[in-house]
Formats: sequence, C-alpha cells, structure tokens
Amino acid sequence: MTTPRPRTDRQLTLAVIITIAIQAAGGLMWAGRASARIDVLQRRDEGQGETAESLARLEEQVAATRVTLERLERRLETGEL
Repeated sequence: MTTPRPRTDRQLTLAVIITIAIQAAGGLMWAGRASARIDVLQRRDEGQGETAESLARLEEQVAATRVTLERLERRLETGEL
C-alpha cells in the first residue's frame, strides 16, 4: 500500500515552478531592454566615428591656418609685404 503524498509538497512544488517562471520572465524582459539599449549605443557610436573624422580634419585645417597666419604676422612685422 502506498502512502498518499502530503498536499503541502505539491503546493510547494507549484509555488517553486511559478516563482521560477516569473523570475525567468523578468530576466527575459531585462535582457530585452538591455539589448535595446546596446543597439541604441551602437548606432550612436557608429555616427560618432564620422563626427570624429570630421573633427580631426577641422583641427588640421585650423592648425594649417594658424601657421599661415603666424607667417603673415611675421611678414607684416618685418615689413616684407
């Protein structure tokens, strides 16, 4: 003859299964939001590469302009113009 299982064991098992399911759902939701944030950051980073390249070109142009301006100032001071 088999002994009947207590009802609390079954309720405890059901509670554990429900808890794990809720935690898994929460984890999946968190992972989805994290993935969306990562996608946004990657898109932003891709756009900044072009901006950084443009900024580097502008810095070089400003440096070249500064050299030219200093050369012109020296020529004006010495009266070569």
